[in-house]
Amino acid sequence: MALSEQEILNNLGEIVNEIAGVPADQVTPEKSFVDDLDIDSLSMVEISIEAQDKFGVEIPEDKLKDLKTVQDVVNYVQK
Repeated sequence: MALSEQEILNNLGEIVNEIAGVPADQVTPEKSFVDDLDIDSLSMVEISIEAQDKFGVEIPEDKLKDLKTVQDVVNYVQK
């Protein structure tokens, strides 16, 4: 069963909160991981690993640089 955009967003918020300490309610689609949420590349790798486990999707490291906003990750997971 495919997750809704909102479910992905909620789960992503929990992951970001767990790894980077950013309140889950601040993880919104238009936010940039680096500019708005102040997440560094190491944390981004950890987030991608957790997201892969949670959503069952493969996120190659070379794709991480393309996932700049929360919406980018939501779109990637939905594909």
